Amino acid sequence: MTAPATPSDLVHARATRKAFVRLMPLLMAAYFMAFVDRTNVGLAKTSLEIDAGIDAAAYGLGAGLFFLTYAALEVPSNLILHRIGAKVWISRIAVTWGLITMAMMFISSPMVFYILRLLLGAAEAGLYPGIMYLITTWFAQKDRATAVGLILTASSVAFIVANPIGGALMKMDGIAGLHGWQWLFILEGIPTVLLGIFIYFALPNSPATAPWLEPEEARELTRRALGEQPEESRPGAIIRNAMSKPFLLTIAAIYFMNQIATYGVVFFVPSIVEAMEVTDSFMIGLISGVVGIGAVIGVLVVPRVLKRNPGTEVQLIGITTAAAIAMALTFISLENPVAKMLVLSATMVFIVGVQPLYWSVLMARLGGVAAAAGLAFVNTIGLTGAFVGPYAFGLTEKATGSPSSGLWVLAGATCLGLLCVPLLKRMLARHDREHPDVQPEAVPVADRI
Repeated sequence: MTAPATPSDLVHARATRKAFVRLMPLLMAAYFMAFVDRTNVGLAKTSLEIDAGIDAAAYGLGAGLFFLTYAALEVPSNLILHRIGAKVWISRIAVTWGLITMAMMFISSPMVFYILRLLLGAAEAGLYPGIMYLITTWFAQKDRATAVGLILTASSVAFIVANPIGGALMKMDGIAGLHGWQWLFILEGIPTVLLGIFIYFALPNSPATAPWLEPEEARELTRRALGEQPEESRPGAIIRNAMSKPFLLTIAAIYFMNQIATYGVVFFVPSIVEAMEVTDSFMIGLISGVVGIGAVIGVLVVPRVLKRNPGTEVQLIGITTAAAIAMALTFISLENPVAKMLVLSATMVFIVGVQPLYWSVLMARLGGVAAAAGLAFVNTIGLTGAFVGPYAFGLTEKATGSPSSGLWVLAGATCLGLLCVPLLKRMLARHDREHPDVQPEAVPVADRI
């Protein structure tokens, strides 16, 4: 739907373009490095088994433990960000998780591995929902799926780029008496610390404090993003208000299933590639990156489909989820390694491409500090799925001897998510009837550039 552009629409369109150019690269860089540092352990899996006695099940547990502390601290972290501002808090998050990534070089046993993964999750807690909350304070609803898609593009590109880079770093084995996996953690932790320092000086807390926005642009961004919403300052009341929305629990359950699938693949795709008799660490990383190409396609295409068809989030969630199941079952039925990798990449088109739709549904119905709590809550539930996924993949590999058997876990979890979609449709319909002031936005001509 289009509407004639008004002077305020033109100001908003200009300010939004500036925000996409000046703000989004910082947030994308932060999530890029977060994804690298939380998943680089996948390339070290085989070496850790040799050097630290960490088998497939222990590896899957340790990979997933990251998400327990991450999830437990999501809501308080996001409320702190709301109170003290993004500049300080996101900078703190990046510096501490970079330092702990470097400390991963000291892994010597499964227990040390578990402890460091728990600490890494605690350090990074709040980053993703914090970014989602910032999107609600900077962008109007019609632009949010695109912004979320860009954030997820950063993580998908990280998967493509980081795997071959990590594979190359693993070849530093023996330099200065260190294993290749130790160099991997050291050299991928340092850039994160430097990025955290840069964020402190470059990231504005809000449109009003952005030096690259004119005052009228900052006011219009804030008005379109936040409107005139009363703010509740008590943490208990904030959380109760956010949790009082039934659709929140439904979408959290769907996201939980999605994250089982997403992170099961992310942490085990190097093992899947290695099981195809690929032995060179660089080639393992390079071939693993093919999966990330599918994820990039998904997060770029699906938000564009939504922008052209506003209000169709639930239908698109159903279609993409069903397509992911079909792709996973196709992968399981294939024997040819090249065909399997191409189909796995296609699976990630839908598994990752659907994620901006979840956040679009939430952002249309949550605002202000309630968004900070509600978005963090959904991400908390989702990331418990990110704990379950790698652990279930690890147990499946240990039982069958094949890393590819984890795709049965992906198919099962995604089927359960699909069963929740009709319930989500009913919950949203009821919420929208009770809140008739929340309507899909018309898209001004000025914004269809």
